[in-house]
Amino acid sequence: MPSEPWANIAAVPVPELKSIFASDPGRLDRLTKSVGPLRFDWSKTHMTPALMQAFVDLSHACDMEGHIDALFAGDKVNVTEGRAAEHPAERGEGAAESVAAAKLLHNRMRALIDAIEAEALGPIRHILHVGIGGSALGPDMIVDALGRDGGRYDVAIVSNVDGCALEEAFARFDPSATLLAVASKTFTTTETMLNAASAINWMVEDGVSDPYGRVVALTAAPDKAMEWGVDETRVLPFAETVGGRYSLWSSIGFPAALALGWDAFESLLEGAASMDRHFRLSPPQDNAPLIAAFLDQFYARVMHCQTRAVFAYDERLRLLPSYLQQLEMESNGKSVTTDGKPVDGPTAAITWGGVGTDAQHAVFQLLHQGTHIVPVEFLASKEPGHALDPAHHRTLLVNCFAQGAALMQGRDNVDDPARAYPGNRPSTTILLDDVTPHALGALIAFYEQRTFANAVLMGINPFDQFGVELGKEIAKSIETNGPKGFDPSTMALIDLALG
Repeated sequence: MPSEPWANIAAVPVPELKSIFASDPGRLDRLTKSVGPLRFDWSKTHMTPALMQAFVDLSHACDMEGHIDALFAGDKVNVTEGRAAEHPAERGEGAAESVAAAKLLHNRMRALIDAIEAEALGPIRHILHVGIGGSALGPDMIVDALGRDGGRYDVAIVSNVDGCALEEAFARFDPSATLLAVASKTFTTTETMLNAASAINWMVEDGVSDPYGRVVALTAAPDKAMEWGVDETRVLPFAETVGGRYSLWSSIGFPAALALGWDAFESLLEGAASMDRHFRLSPPQDNAPLIAAFLDQFYARVMHCQTRAVFAYDERLRLLPSYLQQLEMESNGKSVTTDGKPVDGPTAAITWGGVGTDAQHAVFQLLHQGTHIVPVEFLASKEPGHALDPAHHRTLLVNCFAQGAALMQGRDNVDDPARAYPGNRPSTTILLDDVTPHALGALIAFYEQRTFANAVLMGINPFDQFGVELGKEIAKSIETNGPKGFDPSTMALIDLALG
């Protein structure tokens, strides 16, 4: 990674937020950006014109433009695995041949959805989707956010291998009216395949004559799905170049497309595509994902902040913090660069968060008066997701905006330090026009491209995830060989719990 631009960034004076608007009258206009239905406000951060220029210089030194071009051209940006990362092609932005291939697979998915709606698989009222990680988090968030006004099907998305999770879905659903969607890129994921087998047994025990006739496979390994027993007509493939945590735009989004309707799914894709175009075509100083990445790097590397908190002041976005944990920490939780050398600084911040106003009565004490400096991201919608008294939404938004102001301004109290607030604590606010499919697609794509921009600035590969493999290998070894050759603690735990 170029060292001189980083030295220039570290040398930029850091202002006090309390007085920053008085000393910089044009700050609000300069640090708020509207991209379609999203408005980004970075004015309560420590970003200054000098710092912005230093980061623009860093982006040029890292060849950010070249990396963005390579991503959208379908080049092998996933260098450790020797393949492209073509999730943008799923929403129409990428290499022409990849966009065309994705369109064909989307058409295949839509045809199956049309058949299901026509009751070709019998009367379906429930969708049981089993997957894990990226095969579950994205669809779960989309359905939860957009399907709250009584969607067309009752959907349960189960990821945990703990049988309690499946039993909860079984208690709600009628097996004879349930469609089982099995989502696994490799169609070998241990937890998913065990959950799928248990779901099949549940159907058999209830007298469903052809349970495999109620299964749809969402996978990049269609042959394995057919070997497992799924008819080819109900296998919905997606490209090997689409990573799991970036896959909700592919057939992994099937339960959302079925439950919400194809028009909503297409609007989700177009919202994401509009953010892709913004990211690809906007100069650094006007580029929303890139500005967010600049600030991520500033707070991690210069201000030594180890975490970043995300609070959704909208119940419809309650699953977003969990979704972002995988997107950001699995992508950028690395310790070596793309050429195998140790990273010379911190990589991904630890992403955490919750839902406002609940979080105000739980964790905001630390944010306001604790010794940790935590950059905070607030998300809110101008329009409510309910038809109750407008006082509900007004109170929600007032609290959201007040928290950002309080974090920045603080309050002195020389007589009683316990009631003093230091202030100078940064926050960003992202305001949506409404939580619509288009806006949500744009928001998710913003976070994806921000994650990619962070990776480029750090010189790492965000598209592999080898860190998750070792624990899986050890678990398989225990299942296959028993508790042999492990440390005394692990062997004792196995003996006590498993016998």
